[in-house]
Amino acid sequence: MDVRTSLATQSYAQARQAAAPQAGLGGAANPVAELVGSFAETLAAGEATAKAAMTGGADPHALVEALASSQLAVETVATVRDKVVEAYQEILRMPV
Repeated sequence: MDVRTSLATQSYAQARQAAAPQAGLGGAANPVAELVGSFAETLAAGEATAKAAMTGGADPHALVEALASSQLAVETVATVRDKVVEAYQEILRMPV
């Protein structure tokens, strides 16, 4: 076996370990899944508050807060989606 081949194999193994995803560093294994779950919870809470307000179980202030929170969540998701699409289009424009 050639020494250069052995060195290349060792370097590859070290680089592969360094680049491997590590769970627990960011607090979540998949931050995108955590954000999607948070978005869904926000919308569900807003919907529950709206239903309670329609039946007289919630005060108007709670309804306004829930609607504002839901609106902010939807606007944030739309902005992130627009940025992802913009980045994808920018990648497509790159010369190969």
